[in-house]
Amino acid sequence: MVKLPGYIKAILKIALSVAALWYVFTKIDFQEVTLIFRNVNYVWLVAAMLFFALSKVFSSFRLNLFFRNIGVGLTEASNLRFYLLGMYYNLFLPGGIGGDGYKIFLLNRKYHTKAKKLFWAVLLDRVNGVLALFVLAMILALLIPIPLIYKYFAAGLIPVSIITYYAGIHWFFKDFKTSLNKTNLYSIAVQVAQLISAWFILYANNNQDQTLSYLFLFLISSIVATLPITIGGIGSREITFLFGAELMQLDIHQSIALSLLFYVITALVSLFGIYFSLNEKALKLQLSGNVVIHDIENQ
Repeated sequence: MVKLPGYIKAILKIALSVAALWYVFTKIDFQEVTLIFRNVNYVWLVAAMLFFALSKVFSSFRLNLFFRNIGVGLTEASNLRFYLLGMYYNLFLPGGIGGDGYKIFLLNRKYHTKAKKLFWAVLLDRVNGVLALFVLAMILALLIPIPLIYKYFAAGLIPVSIITYYAGIHWFFKDFKTSLNKTNLYSIAVQVAQLISAWFILYANNNQDQTLSYLFLFLISSIVATLPITIGGIGSREITFLFGAELMQLDIHQSIALSLLFYVITALVSLFGIYFSLNEKALKLQLSGNVVIHDIENQ
């Protein structure tokens, strides 16, 4: 298998994001989307941002549990700062490293924890989140107007996905078994908070029709956005909304508006991480054992 250089991957991701957005905007009336944006209720939008921020707090707690399983658990305050920095890198840096790679690099360098263990902790954190997304999507599939055969299929996939995940952890990742139930609860909290955020965006857009269908599509788009093929999920989420709205006979413009506003909220929250990018001393990483790193560059 040919391994592409980081800059080639970055160029491909940017190209895919641009191509996906171009395709989406050729299929919609941009003036319709602009009109929705002009009539946004900012009170509901601020509420949506707060719930998204809350979801990221839960997400940072979940990742820290995975880190604790391999002996590099941070205090929650320093881990939240670290997580914000990772969000900023994931969203705004198109290179091959990104926020997750930076976490692995820094913790490996400072605490000499094996990079392989750190990699699995970060990857399983992502997988755990996708599992919660998938299960919630399948639950919503039971509540929206789709053919009955698909509902039976969705109902069957729920236990299969959960059992597969638990079996995988039990057989291949024994280091992470102790916190399994807690990380699952955090994942549910993360995705429920983001569902509420999406719901509030629909309210902000004065859209209260077929809410569950839009939220189902939101969950599916979130799963697609986790694939590392575009920059911060931009483009892949929108094209999923486009095709999904057509299949489910939803308002395409409302769907794209939901997708874009959610991306804007993600970007705004992620921007808080720029402070720690410019001033790495402010990270003050601290293990649960009270070992503090004040200066990342000089240690």
